[in-house]
Amino acid sequence: MSTLEEHIDVGVPIDTVWDSLHRVEDYPRFVEGVREVRTEAGGRAFLSVEASGRVRELEAELSDRSGEHVMEWQTTGAPDLIGSFSLQPIDENRTRVQARLEYDPGTMREALGGPKGFAQANAIERLVRSDLEHFKECVEQGR
Repeated sequence: MSTLEEHIDVGVPIDTVWDSLHRVEDYPRFVEGVREVRTEAGGRAFLSVEASGRVRELEAELSDRSGEHVMEWQTTGAPDLIGSFSLQPIDENRTRVQARLEYDPGTMREALGGPKGFAQANAIERLVRSDLEHFKECVEQGR
């Protein structure tokens, strides 16, 4: 498994960021390739994702450690992805969002296409960084 960690500082209080992360139906606004998300009871989310010209359905289980401001997720089928968002207050009006993604490069390529090897790692890093920037923009603008 490869691990990617990225963070971004957002100019809103931690509770605002926490609430925004939990509105998974809004993810298509800031997560590249996510076309639709629907949630079900029991912490399940179903995502329609477009990558390399293909649309793919993914199911993920979500869990919280709300006292620690950590939201974790894991796909229930291929591709096997594990991730988390951890929030840390910087001060009363700023929050650091730490994103962590664990993935198998070969499985990612088979399931979603794209480049191989080092190019794939760079592409995923750029995508996560871009998604965090879009998330910041949406949260700070109150969307």
